[in-house]
Amino acid sequence: MRADIITVRRRAQKMGSVSGRRQRACLADRRPGKAGKEEMLMLSCTLLIVLLAALCAAGDEPPGMSVNFGREDMVIKSGWRPLLRYRHANVPFKPYVQELFTPAGTNILRDAPEDHLHHHALMFALGVNGASFWAETPACGKQMHLHLGTPEKNPDDRTPTDGLTHTLRWRTAEGVSVLEERRAIRAMYEAEHNATLLFWESTLTAIEGLDEVVLTGSHYYGLGMRFVESMDKDGAFLYAGDAPGEIVRGDERLTPGPWCAYTGVAEGRRVTVAMFDHPDNPRYPALWFTMQTPFAYLSATRNLWKEPMPLMPGEPVHFRHAIAVWDGAKDAATIAAMNERLLALWR
Repeated sequence: MRADIITVRRRAQKMGSVSGRRQRACLADRRPGKAGKEEMLMLSCTLLIVLLAALCAAGDEPPGMSVNFGREDMVIKSGWRPLLRYRHANVPFKPYVQELFTPAGTNILRDAPEDHLHHHALMFALGVNGASFWAETPACGKQMHLHLGTPEKNPDDRTPTDGLTHTLRWRTAEGVSVLEERRAIRAMYEAEHNATLLFWESTLTAIEGLDEVVLTGSHYYGLGMRFVESMDKDGAFLYAGDAPGEIVRGDERLTPGPWCAYTGVAEGRRVTVAMFDHPDNPRYPALWFTMQTPFAYLSATRNLWKEPMPLMPGEPVHFRHAIAVWDGAKDAATIAAMNERLLALWR
């Protein structure tokens, strides 16, 4: 009996000891020091999350305009968005804009297609004294690189300065220099109309000592643009006037006007591109060369095939154009509004 009582007491003491330890543990959990540490830990985690979110948001903020020169090309970006790529080196006959992007990043230009290897995306070429600088055969002339530079701010307009200047010497196959060109390529993202804008300016000066320098060429010579292959199908031209102009051959037309546009599908997306003529250009407005069969092409021309243009010594000739590229199909009213926007930038 006594042994049983002792056993019960020992069990009770043991249970009491366990209960006491549990109570002390519970009391320890309620100590202000530990609660404060947990609160501080939670606060620190919250602050860390907020800081990381802020850093991520800051990382999404794009930088401003940038112009990046490579050995063979120059790329203009607006933030992370590429606007264009200009090929200035390793070009056998002429430099050109190799890629031109919509705000969503879709390129619309095609370079050196098999059917016409001399069609280099967006290019400027004419005839001079009967020599072709458009085609690329052994008998054709070349636009020879002299030097690159950066554009200066023009006090007479509000166009961007992000881009390059490219000085070229136009030389015939016989090695005769006939022209010097100072070319300026600039670009910007136009937020109001959600469009990419490219500005192309070419100043042509006759080389001194020549008996004459005359600009000539076929009906499509000028600032010409070849589109990606998918845009050749189911595309449509838009004109500033009421109707397209005269037919030269097939579906090739020459239509006068301050602008001309084309809409088609590139990379599975509908896009629109428009070219605009500066009102101070010689023989304004341009004659827009357009064709759709067997491929689509757009060129700003000066009627040189019918009226050659003599260049006087010491009297440079300036050609200025702008090109706008949108995502989606745009109507004539939208393009006309962009023309007004450009007139405001040009003046």
